[in-house]
Amino acid sequence: MSHTLPSCFSVPAGTCYRVGGVVRDTLLGIDSSDNDYVVVGATPEQMIAAGFLAVGGHFPVFLHPQSKEEYALARTERKSGRGYGGFTFYAAPSVTLKEDLIRRDLTINAMAMDAAGNIIDYYGGQEDLAAGQLRHVSPAFAEDPLRILRVARFAATFPQFTIAADTMTLMQQMVATGELNHLSKERIWRELARGLVAAQPSKMVQALYDCIALQQLLPEVAALVGVPERIDYHPEGESYRHTMMVIDCAAARGANAAENFAALLHDVGKAQTPAEILPSHHGHEQKSRLLAADICNRLKLPRAVTKLAQVIAAEHGNVHNALEMRTATLVDLLTRIGAFNNSATFESLLRVCEADFYYWHERANQPYRQGAFLRRALAAAQTVDSAAVAQAVQEKNIPPASDKIAAAIRAARIKAIHASDLNSPPTEGGEGS
Repeated sequence: MSHTLPSCFSVPAGTCYRVGGVVRDTLLGIDSSDNDYVVVGATPEQMIAAGFLAVGGHFPVFLHPQSKEEYALARTERKSGRGYGGFTFYAAPSVTLKEDLIRRDLTINAMAMDAAGNIIDYYGGQEDLAAGQLRHVSPAFAEDPLRILRVARFAATFPQFTIAADTMTLMQQMVATGELNHLSKERIWRELARGLVAAQPSKMVQALYDCIALQQLLPEVAALVGVPERIDYHPEGESYRHTMMVIDCAAARGANAAENFAALLHDVGKAQTPAEILPSHHGHEQKSRLLAADICNRLKLPRAVTKLAQVIAAEHGNVHNALEMRTATLVDLLTRIGAFNNSATFESLLRVCEADFYYWHERANQPYRQGAFLRRALAAAQTVDSAAVAQAVQEKNIPPASDKIAAAIRAARIKAIHASDLNSPPTEGGEGS
C-alpha cells in the first residue's frame, strides 16, 4: 500500500520511517503535522556528524538541522522501576523497526511508513483501524500506567472507536495494582487536559470509570453516577449523565481545557445532597466549590485552573438566574466573579454556563439571554470611573476608609446599570440602589 507523503529526510547510514500518529491519521484521512521519525541502523555519532542536534535525555533523540523535527534512534525498553519513568532504554544499530514498534501503546499507533509511503504494519493496526478498536500491542502495555490515561484520551479523540475487551481488562488490572499512584500530577493533568478538548470528552471520563481509574483520580466525579436529578430541570435524570453531556457540549463550543475541567466539576457537590431532599439539590453550588478546590489542590493544578473551577462551581446557578436579579445583587455577582478585573474569567464562566444550558438538544434554537444580559450589565457598570469615585471619597474622608470607597464604587455601578437599557426584567430596588 502506498500513500503520498513527503519523503523522509535522508539520514546517515540508516533507514528512516515515519511512525505513530501521522501514519494512523493518514490512514484515517486526517491532516496531521505530528511527524515522528525512527531511524534504524544509525549511531548517535553518525547523527551528530550529519548535523543533527542531540536533545534526548533517557534515549537518543535528535533535531533535524533544518526542519527541527525529532528523529529517534530505534530502541527497545525494559521495565526497571515503577511508574511512567521506570524504564531502561537500549538503542543500537542492531535494533529493528519491528522491535521498536512493539514497545508502543496501541496497534493503531504502532505502524510505520517508509519514504515511499508504504505502510509497515506488524501488529494489526490497519485491521483495528477498520474495526474501530483501541487495542494494546503487547503485554508490555501494563508496564506504563500513563497508557491508561492515553487510551482514555484516544477514546475521546476517536469517539467512534471502542476499547478492546482485553485491553480494558488489562487497564483494570493495572489500576488494581496501584500503578496510577506512581504517575506525577503533571502528567495526569496533561492527559486529562488533552482529552477535555477532544471530540467527545465524555468518552475519556467513561473509559476511566470503566477501568476504575476515575474512582481513584476523581472520586468526586465518579460519585455522581446514579445521583438523581429533577426531570423538569434535567430531562436526562442523572447528575453524572448531565455532567457528561455538558462537557461534550462545552468541547463542541470551543471550551479550552481549564473551562471544560471546570464544567466537569461544576456539579460535583450534588453527590453530597442528603437523600431526604433528592432529587432537589439545594446548596450544591457551595459544596461543589469546596470539592473543586480540594480536587485542584490534590492534582496540583495551576492556580488559574483552580480559581476558575471554584468560580464556576459557586456561581453557575447565579448566572442562570441573572435575569431575575435586583441591580445591587447583579453588581455583587459581577464583583464576586472578578468581572471588573479579569474579563477572561468572566467570559469563561459564561461559556461554561452556555454549555450548561445548550447541552440539551431541544434548547439549540433558544437564546441564552443571561449571557448577553450580563455582558451589557458589565459594560454599563464599567462606565464608572472607579479612580474618580475613590478620589471623591478621599476628599470627604480623612483618612478615607477602604470600605467607604468600595461602597461608593458599588453604588455608582448600580446607578450606571439603572441608567442603561438592559432589556431585562425590572431592576429597581435592593440595597444600595
